[in-house]
Amino acid sequence: MIAIGLFGITMGACAKVEASARAAGLAERLGYDSVWAPEHAVLPAPRPPNSPLDPSYPILDPLVTLAHVAALTTRIKLATGVVLIPQHHPVLLSKQLVTLDLLSAGRLMFGVGVGYLDDELRASGVPMGERGSRADEYLRALHSLWADEHPHCEGAHVNIVDVDAHPRPTGGRIHVVVGGQAPAAHRRAVQFGAGWYGFRLDRAAAAAQVESLRRAAEAVGRDLAELEISVTPVEPLTNQIVADYAGLGVDRLVVAPPRGPFWRTGWSYTDYEDFIRRNAPAQLGAAEIPDSP
Repeated sequence: MIAIGLFGITMGACAKVEASARAAGLAERLGYDSVWAPEHAVLPAPRPPNSPLDPSYPILDPLVTLAHVAALTTRIKLATGVVLIPQHHPVLLSKQLVTLDLLSAGRLMFGVGVGYLDDELRASGVPMGERGSRADEYLRALHSLWADEHPHCEGAHVNIVDVDAHPRPTGGRIHVVVGGQAPAAHRRAVQFGAGWYGFRLDRAAAAAQVESLRRAAEAVGRDLAELEISVTPVEPLTNQIVADYAGLGVDRLVVAPPRGPFWRTGWSYTDYEDFIRRNAPAQLGAAEIPDSP
């Protein structure tokens, strides 16, 4: 049965520690399987047409906030949705991720994307044209730091030789979820990921994305069933719509407030809490995850 995750616990009305923790705790009690935290370290100012948010819109750091949430929850998975990986050197990022993975007893899901806002990337020292190559190299480096007896990764952006890093993640690896709708993202997902994440898709778009992922998996000899598919739907959910996504091969729906007041700081925390309750798994005929292990 399809699982339900919750997007946005670090932004807007939840961009306060007490609010993000309260939202995650409510989601855990209501049977959500995961909470998802996005990343924008900076936003373009003034706002260009392709930016999703005004530059004054508040967003907490996802890893720091999820560490706080980890201490106040016991079961719910903690996902970044998504960290813009070209903006993070993998040696430091690996230490942060492994620490969060261990502090949360293996509940971390590391969602990654390459970013698309030129001003944000430039402010982080990343040329737009290097997003993809950095993402591939950084993911390769992370996997080596987590799993190889002698970590090693050399390339245009990374030089990891004659070093080691401990402790290692719970189970030897961290659950990597690759976000993005372009063929390069699908190739990256089947090469490096345990999952794929598509943001704001209707059922037709989700079907097309799943088919593209299937072709990418076949090209490298991988079974698509090994890849956990998560989608944030663009449409309000009903039991039938949830069943339709499940029929497409989607494993998890990550619900996000609709475009509107939430994305313009027009929602209060009470509005967000009402949204959490309305979209709880029991309301949608989805899998309810028990509140305790």
